[in-house]
Amino acid sequence: MGVADAVPGVSGGTIAVITGIYEQLVNALRRCNPVALSLLWKQGPRALWTHIDGAFLLSLGLGILGSLLLMANLVLYLLEHHFMLVMAFFMGLVLASSWLLNKQVGMWSMIKVLLFCLGFAVTGLTALLNPAAGSDSLVYIFFSGLIAICAMILPGISGAFILLLLGVYEYVLDALRDFNLPVIAVFAAGCAIGLLSFSHVLSLTFYYYREQTYAVLTGMLAASLIVLWPGNELVASAGVSGQLLAVALSGLGAAVIVLFARYTQRA
Repeated sequence: MGVADAVPGVSGGTIAVITGIYEQLVNALRRCNPVALSLLWKQGPRALWTHIDGAFLLSLGLGILGSLLLMANLVLYLLEHHFMLVMAFFMGLVLASSWLLNKQVGMWSMIKVLLFCLGFAVTGLTALLNPAAGSDSLVYIFFSGLIAICAMILPGISGAFILLLLGVYEYVLDALRDFNLPVIAVFAAGCAIGLLSFSHVLSLTFYYYREQTYAVLTGMLAASLIVLWPGNELVASAGVSGQLLAVALSGLGAAVIVLFARYTQRA
C-alpha cells in the first residue's frame, strides 16, 4: 500500500482490496472513536488495543510508513526513467483485481450497474483535472493530507494523484526523503483526521449496502485504467520491444493478483 500510495494513478485502497484486508481496515479505523477512549479509561490499554484491532493497524501502518520513507527515491527514479513499464505493471494489477472484485457484487441489477457507472465516472473525471499551483504553507499541507487520504483509502482514486492535482506531490515526497519533520507531522495529522472521519462513512455503507458499495468500488477500480494509461505518444515511442515488455509486465501484474487470491483463499 505504501508503494502504491507513492505512485500517481495508483491507490493504496486498491492494494487493500486486492489483498483482502479492505473491510477489516475500514472497520478497524471506524473503531478509533470516543468509545475507544472510554475503554482506555475504564478497562485499560489492553481493552483499547483489542477494540481497535491494534496489532493489525500497527503492522499495516508501519509497513506503509516504512515503505514511503524507504521507497521514495526508488519510486521517483522508476517514474522518471521507466514510467510506461511501471504503469503497465499496475494496469495488470487493476485488470485482474477488477475481475476478482466483481464476485463481491453478487447478482448484477440495474441499480448496481448504475452505481458501477457512478464509480467509474468519479474516478474517470479525476484524469481530466489540471494540477493546481499548490502552496508550501503548513495549513495547505494539512488540508492536502486530509483530502488525499480519503482518496488513498478508496480503490481506483490515487491519493498521490490528488496531491499532484493540489500541487504538493513533489514537495511532500521531498519532505519524506529529507525527513522534514514539521511538514511530515502536519501532513500526517491531516491524513489521520481525514482517515478516521471518512472510515465511519465507508463502514456504514458496507454494513447497510455491502454489495452496492462494492459495485461503486469496482467501477472506481476499473476507471483507474484511464488514469494509469501512459499516453499514446509514449507507447508509440517505446517501439515494439518496449511495448512487448509492457504487455509482459501487465501480465505479470495480473498473475500476481490471481496467485495472491488463491493463496488467501487457502489461508
